Amino acid sequence: MALEALGVAPLYQGPDINRMKLTAEPSKKPASLLKPLVPSKSKLTTIEAKRVMSVLDETIHKVELVTLLSYMASNYETLEGVLGQDIMKAVSEHEDLCRSLLDTVIYLQDKERRLQEEEEYKEEGWFRDRILSIELQKSSLPPLMQQIKESTKDTLRLLLNNPQAVRLLQTYTPSRSAEAQNFIDCLIELRGFLFEKLLTGPVEARDKSQFIQDINRRNRRNQGIIDTLENELVASVKNRDAEKYRVETEIENWIQKYDMEMGEKQEEYEKLDIIHKEEKVQLEELQQKHDVLVEEFSQIRAKREVNAKKRLEAEQEMLRMVRAATLIQALWRGYLVRSMLKSRKKKRSKSKGRIKEKGKAKAKGKGKAKK
Repeated sequence: MALEALGVAPLYQGPDINRMKLTAEPSKKPASLLKPLVPSKSKLTTIEAKRVMSVLDETIHKVELVTLLSYMASNYETLEGVLGQDIMKAVSEHEDLCRSLLDTVIYLQDKERRLQEEEEYKEEGWFRDRILSIELQKSSLPPLMQQIKESTKDTLRLLLNNPQAVRLLQTYTPSRSAEAQNFIDCLIELRGFLFEKLLTGPVEARDKSQFIQDINRRNRRNQGIIDTLENELVASVKNRDAEKYRVETEIENWIQKYDMEMGEKQEEYEKLDIIHKEEKVQLEELQQKHDVLVEEFSQIRAKREVNAKKRLEAEQEMLRMVRAATLIQALWRGYLVRSMLKSRKKKRSKSKGRIKEKGKAKAKGKGKAKK
């Protein structure tokens, strides 16, 4: 049944079923608590149990191989040299059958959808003809599905007869789709349940049943305690809600009082705001007048500063001119004095030269007379 369900499923690589152990794994919980639930045996001892587990393991292994067929078909050129032509030819034929089935199903679904949209014409003859055509095409699906089942079995037979090809295939493939892997995980989980069931004997089964009954009784007793606590909790919540309501009522009253007081304050604030706006307008007018006066005062002060600067510059210029005139007069007086002194010196030198010349002339005359 599992192989029939996966005849056209997506196929990818998963865990190797051959590596699963036929022994029960010990639980991580304390043994004293789970002792009635843990089988005393860890290995299968009867031939019937081993055969059952062998059949389930073989089924899981075949499901793993079936879920690889789609990957093999999509990587035909890569795997042809690895798996051989016979296997890849069977995979290719299986893929063609699956694709034909899927195309037919999609085509029929599309036609049915169109008929549903045209359901208002269901009394017309052409509408009934289309329904008969769809039913006729649907009748071809079971033989096609049977061909796919036979193709799946043939491909599996080729793979199982070539263990080396299976190992190479598991090496080359990445991972399965989520749906296929989930189905295999469910089968592995079923294997674990069945394995534990086969390990459990009649006495252990009776003890396990008794243990479960005890757990159920404890659970019912604990549930009663929980219900009582929940009822107490509900009552506490109701009391709290009644208290929460009283407090909310008081808060609502305070809020209303606050709103009334704030309304009065708001009216007072609006009156003051009107007065403030009027005073603000007056202030702006006074500010404008003040700005005009400041501007005029600034102009007058600037003119005064310019006149004072000009007056200061004129006074400084007059002072420089007076000083220059004084200096010129002093220089002129000095020049006149020096000129007078020079003229006097020249006169004295001339008179001295004349005296010297007279003296020399006298001396020369005296010398001539002596001769």
